[in-house]
Amino acid sequence: MPGPLHGIRVIDMTSVGMGPMATQMLGDMGADVIKIESAEGDVFRHVTPQRHAAMSHTHLNLNRNKRSAVIDAKTAEGRAQLDALIGGADVFISNMRAPAMRRLGLDYATLAARFPDLVYCACYGYSEAGPYAGRAAIDDTIQAASGMAWLQGGAGAGAPCYVNSVVADKVVALYVANAVTSALLARERGAGGQAVEVPMFECMVAFLAPEHLAGLTFVPPEGPAGYARLLNEYRRPFRTRDGYMSVVPYTTPQWQRFFALAGHPGMAQDPRYQTLNSRSRHFPELYRYVETVLAERTTAQWTELLATADIPFAPVNGFEELLADPHLRATGFWHESEHPTEGRLVQAGLPVRFSRTPGDIRRHPPGLGEHTAEILAEAGAAKTD
Repeated sequence: MPGPLHGIRVIDMTSVGMGPMATQMLGDMGADVIKIESAEGDVFRHVTPQRHAAMSHTHLNLNRNKRSAVIDAKTAEGRAQLDALIGGADVFISNMRAPAMRRLGLDYATLAARFPDLVYCACYGYSEAGPYAGRAAIDDTIQAASGMAWLQGGAGAGAPCYVNSVVADKVVALYVANAVTSALLARERGAGGQAVEVPMFECMVAFLAPEHLAGLTFVPPEGPAGYARLLNEYRRPFRTRDGYMSVVPYTTPQWQRFFALAGHPGMAQDPRYQTLNSRSRHFPELYRYVETVLAERTTAQWTELLATADIPFAPVNGFEELLADPHLRATGFWHESEHPTEGRLVQAGLPVRFSRTPGDIRRHPPGLGEHTAEILAEAGAAKTD
């Protein structure tokens, strides 16, 4: 059977990371995604490395299962073409700021008057309901604003720093995909179309709050913000005799087994380490202990011992190791394909499995405007030149 979103058409006016990742996920689940681009194309087409102009690695990894159409929304002809496409669509997604969309006549109020069943998703930096509305935002600024950079710096213990990933873009992409599918379900149940706002700032604060609001959860506070286990200075991969590993005993039985493996079974009777509540007051010394013990054996020796003892562990992998990882190979995670212009490619596949309606990879990441004529012809809005 086709993917769960087969038959859903998405008009995708997003660029860079957040929006394209969300719409790629919708495409992977079977939706027909039409990527609307300017003549210059999505800015993420132009970073390096790339083999050919406007076909960067980021574009290739964020825009499969889409068709690309070049349309100038600032012209009368372009607006007419967009109207024709939107009229035949189920979902419209944009990460342009709201004032720009209003100037183009592509705001929800304008479109809903003509297309009441449209699911309209706007994703940008800050909600229109607050004083930061319309403020420019990218991943780095949202990491700073949301508390992520502060947490990465030890919640004030050190200088704030960024996660080495566009983590805000990608986390919010998950919110976008979830919100759109939820709105589609509501429409299926008779609610009709609606506007969906997904602001990066609010989403990232919500993402970080469950563990890091901590003592500030209570009124009055029962302590400071920040979850102690995650913020202790020894929470890091530890050196073994010949490499690095992450080893994290967590439950009481896991700590008991780890103490025994390390040759110190009596530590399990220490009142400081007998319960999670007591251990939570001594995370730094416990993690320092793990670090000391791990240095005594090789990674292979620890792997065998920890797997047998059912204690959470993992080697520290780089992407070269991940491409050869036996588990990822066995599950068919890595997807290799022949792109018509870019040659042989390897990409992350679909990590989610459906037993009855599996997603799939049907289309290569498109060249700029590759499908313009085809898409406009389908909509009865062929270009005049």
